[in-house]
Amino acid sequence: MITTRLATTADIDTIAELFYQIDLHYFGPELASQEASARYAQSNLFQPHCGVQIMLAERDDAAIGLATFSLLYPAPSYSGQLYMKDLFTLRQARGHGAGKTLLRALARFALLHDCQRLDWTAERGNQAALDFYRRIGARVVDDKIYYRMDGGHLHDFAAEKA
Repeated sequence: MITTRLATTADIDTIAELFYQIDLHYFGPELASQEASARYAQSNLFQPHCGVQIMLAERDDAAIGLATFSLLYPAPSYSGQLYMKDLFTLRQARGHGAGKTLLRALARFALLHDCQRLDWTAERGNQAALDFYRRIGARVVDDKIYYRMDGGHLHDFAAEKA
């Protein structure tokens, strides 16, 4: 049976390992580093500046996946929005309900916190994710445009005087 729970500071090492597995999955061994993942988790998660929460999926008391998310306010009708940044399950957990269990836990968490919606993005090239989201009944939001500022442009924009 797959269970879910909110991560705590006691889960830092587990989260760091899952972050490392995410990097391996998406970027390969050339860019993945267990040491960097551990450093990142230790210095960023559960800190005052960190608005992210993490829902863990577990089977037999072992973490098999996670969802990172934030609650955002305001949203329509004076409510909130749960925004999921990442959904990831270990390879051996895929196709066994871990992703759906995590999303269902986020949906319940959203409703518990007066959120009217659960939003996320997916990479166009990640066909497995797109197929999964379609199978569970998620809809594509055509009226939104996703923006990004990164690299040198992010630094230049931040450095500009008002």
